[in-house]
Amino acid sequence: MQKQEVAIAVRNLVKYFDGRKVLDNINLDIYKGETFVIMGGSGCGKSTLLRHMIGALTPDSGSVFIGDKGLTSATEDEKEKIKRKFGMCFQSSALLDFMNVEDNVSLPLREHTKLDPEIISIIVKMKLNLVGLQGYGQLMPSMLSGGMKKRVGLARAIAMDPEVVFYDEPTAGLDPIVCAVVDQLILDLNKKLLLTSVVVTHNMESVFRIAGRVAMLYKGKVLQIGTPEEIKNSQNDIVQQFIHGRLEGPINFDDQEQDVQHSG
Repeated sequence: MQKQEVAIAVRNLVKYFDGRKVLDNINLDIYKGETFVIMGGSGCGKSTLLRHMIGALTPDSGSVFIGDKGLTSATEDEKEKIKRKFGMCFQSSALLDFMNVEDNVSLPLREHTKLDPEIISIIVKMKLNLVGLQGYGQLMPSMLSGGMKKRVGLARAIAMDPEVVFYDEPTAGLDPIVCAVVDQLILDLNKKLLLTSVVVTHNMESVFRIAGRVAMLYKGKVLQIGTPEEIKNSQNDIVQQFIHGRLEGPINFDDQEQDVQHSG
């Protein structure tokens, strides 16, 4: 069997906030070309882990590698070069209200390249076409539905032809049908653009629709990593309680409420 190429490696990652350990010796490999889902309840550390993988936070100990490049040990200039391989799709879409759709999507191209404006315009139209929004470039964000805003955010995330796209709760606040549309778009883009996708979510329907592999986080630790089928058939009581949304089980609601104050 051919060894899979590692796109992102997390090694012995530890992070404290206010004396509380929110990431506890995290180790995982994300393979090139896969859709890797990080799931867990509110406050389990999944968004904190994501912020480390994009270089927005520095760990107290441990490392993140993008390919063979050490992100955590890199200089600021080196980090900027590594980050250009990323696209980021935010939970809130993070669109600028005073810019139309085209201007929002073109923002990274205008900030980080010296391309001619006409070339940028062509690229933006191509990206909007990929997310099914051809002809919507002149609309303002206030004129868009929640699902359309997510797709604009995704078009912006792929504007620079990244190798990896990170998604923070990409289906949050969407109805089930629009969730399915966004999930299918993630899969389609992964295949068409040969991306590696890292998705943080607690939407179980999305997890089992899009994941190649899943990591379940609980109290800052990786509880289990496996395929969707392996997660469904897990013998771990915490995993089973979470994926089925059961009130009874080892996960305590009061503990979750305390954890969310210290983590993400």
